[in-house]
Amino acid sequence: MAAGLSEGFLNLRERLNKVFITCAVTGNLTTPDQTPHLPITPEQIADACLGAAEEGAAIAHIHVRDPATGQPSMEIEYYLDVVARIRKLNTQLILNITTGPGGRFVPDHDDPKRFGPGTTLMNPEERVAHIATLKPEIATLDLNTMNSGKQVVINTPGNARRMAKVMNEFGVKPEIELFDSGDIAMMHDMVRDGSLKGPLLTSFVMGVPYGFQPSPESVIYARNLLPADAQFTAIAIGRNAFPYVAQSYLAGGHARVGIEDGVYLSKGVLAESNAVMVAKARRMIEDLGGQIANPREAREIIGLATRLADA
Repeated sequence: MAAGLSEGFLNLRERLNKVFITCAVTGNLTTPDQTPHLPITPEQIADACLGAAEEGAAIAHIHVRDPATGQPSMEIEYYLDVVARIRKLNTQLILNITTGPGGRFVPDHDDPKRFGPGTTLMNPEERVAHIATLKPEIATLDLNTMNSGKQVVINTPGNARRMAKVMNEFGVKPEIELFDSGDIAMMHDMVRDGSLKGPLLTSFVMGVPYGFQPSPESVIYARNLLPADAQFTAIAIGRNAFPYVAQSYLAGGHARVGIEDGVYLSKGVLAESNAVMVAKARRMIEDLGGQIANPREAREIIGLATRLADA
């Protein structure tokens, strides 16, 4: 089966010969003390997305933060502000909005069945309320339930289906984030019961403690568990972020970089912007013989409707 899937991915690459770059500009876990270049305000986040697009990113992956504290936020007003600022200057960039926040559980030290400080666990419909309002082309859908550092992330099969249901109702394509092979098994179950519809857009998130660990074997193993018509990006965090741009491309996938995933452009050198990270990823892919997809081409690859301005 793996050989057939590998052949399918290689045929797809030969036919399209295009790679789309996603830029994850701020994320949920990167902190201001890690880098002074972290976008925090809606204006900074929108500018980061626009700069990434200028360097070749077809997709911007968006979280928002409280401008006063720099902490992650789910406030709809911040999302509306970011999207309006982007669309004022760029109508073609594909927007991929997070639904990741709201799934973290920190057990109380003395009574672990109760939540402690840092818990964000919330009703799944609340986690996608901004998606129903914004109706972006893409929204992330995490399928992981796992230890994450000293905490636990919880995305039960029932809750994941409830979030997928809202995305389906509003015509939003899930980007299915997969942190280990069990998540892929759950994804197949959701395809079988109609909660997810193909062709699938997926990401392998590598380097999170207790999930997929970065290795070429991990990428190939995960890739070969996918349906043959699925698109994938292998994402690695920290020092592995750029090596896995190349690894993902060589395995037949796409690329993601950004300050959400890592703060360094090279060893000891902080990335001054998301744009310079996209520029480096683009050079790497082109040096390997690939071509970068623009937003119109990325929509064709993913199976999104073409925006009117593309016509």
